Amino acid sequence: MTGRAMDPLPSAAVAAAAEAEADEEADPPATGPQPSQVTEQQDLDPGRMQMPQGNPLLLSYTLQELLARDTVQVELIPEKKGLFLKHVEYEVSSQRFKSSVYRRYNDFVVFHEVLLHKFPYRMVPALPPKRVLGASEADSERGSADSIVTLYSPPADREFIEGRRRALKRFINLVARHPPFSEDVLLKIFLSFSGSDVQHKLKEAAQCVGDEFTNCKLAARAKDFLPADIQTQFAMSRELIRNVYNSFYKLRDRAERIATRAIDNAADLLIFGKELRHVACSDTTPLPSWAALHLSTWGSLKQALKGLSVEFALLADKAAQQGKKEENDVVEKLNLFLDLLQSYKDLCERHEKGVLHKHQRALHKYGLMKRQMMSAAHGREPESVEQLESRIVEQENVIQTMELRNYFSLYCLHQETQLVHVYLPLTSHILGAFVNSQIQGHKEMSKVWNDLKPKLSCLFAGPHSVLTPPRSPQEDGVCSH
Repeated sequence: MTGRAMDPLPSAAVAAAAEAEADEEADPPATGPQPSQVTEQQDLDPGRMQMPQGNPLLLSYTLQELLARDTVQVELIPEKKGLFLKHVEYEVSSQRFKSSVYRRYNDFVVFHEVLLHKFPYRMVPALPPKRVLGASEADSERGSADSIVTLYSPPADREFIEGRRRALKRFINLVARHPPFSEDVLLKIFLSFSGSDVQHKLKEAAQCVGDEFTNCKLAARAKDFLPADIQTQFAMSRELIRNVYNSFYKLRDRAERIATRAIDNAADLLIFGKELRHVACSDTTPLPSWAALHLSTWGSLKQALKGLSVEFALLADKAAQQGKKEENDVVEKLNLFLDLLQSYKDLCERHEKGVLHKHQRALHKYGLMKRQMMSAAHGREPESVEQLESRIVEQENVIQTMELRNYFSLYCLHQETQLVHVYLPLTSHILGAFVNSQIQGHKEMSKVWNDLKPKLSCLFAGPHSVLTPPRSPQEDGVCSH
């Protein structure tokens, strides 16, 4: 699970996988979605991203294949609902399904819940927070996650709403490109269902089937496909990805600061140009008599300053474009990568605190029951012994199921680790975008600065109104000391 070649699978495991795949083709499971939902699943073109034949544990996807799976856009559509409140809606558009639907934040919440319920052993990305930090819990209970006050919308609220939109876009794109999720009917419902109650539709579809463990015929044989040192590999991969996350978290923060400085630089350049124009246009105070000889010079200077404000506005525009480009092409891609890594960390935590903890608790309970039976047998209480034997048999079944789930969880973890490694080349794309943004931005601003330089000549007035540029200290005979 650390990116190296996986251990070879035993021949019996490969044969079991082939047999299971044949069984699936010849005898489809009886417990499946309703007929209408089966039709939806057939429309998903499951042949596009299949696992390699004979080795279901290993994945063969490339980053290009995952990115090309779908591109989903999430745009903000505020719609007024009453005098004081407006509900935030999003237009969600999918290239793959050629669909465009309206979704509320709570629709994303329900989709996330049913996805996590159906795929508890997969990387389900987290959703952004419901509201700005500091909002009251009462507002949250009343559903304020989907509404904001229109009479006063401070910049912090607008930034939060935009940040949440970006995070929802990252979430849905990671889900749409995840192999098991992308072939599931839940995704198609969320991206293409245009009915009035998508939440009910999602819950209805999720209730028809159990989770991935109950629907995967390979789940009972997951142990046969795992490497012998799976626990060691899991520990090593978890530590590796934790270190990668920490490093890229710092890189993202620096990239944000670089993009913010470019946008702040744009604002400063724009204000600088406006102040030049203000000097040129607002000063109507008549000159005193002793300065009348310089009246024409001052008029020329004001006209020149007025013209230079246009150049500084253009510089501000170029700086703002560079900042926005770095936000979209660098910071957002880093956030996407961090969301993926965070979902892997969350999955590891669910494995340890969920199925593994339940397995250990079931074993502990089994041990207690065995000791109780021995005490009852020693006291010669036949009815108590019979009841305990029945309960022990039930507990053994529970333990067996938990063991199978534990191995299936490790099986899924192994595949999810491979997916993380498939996404690693995204870092080179991010670095390339950052370098190209810097080159293009400095090139465009350099051109504007060079075009501005000749226009400065009219600002330097010498004797008899002859305009001359300033002389350097060496030309004036000033000692370098």
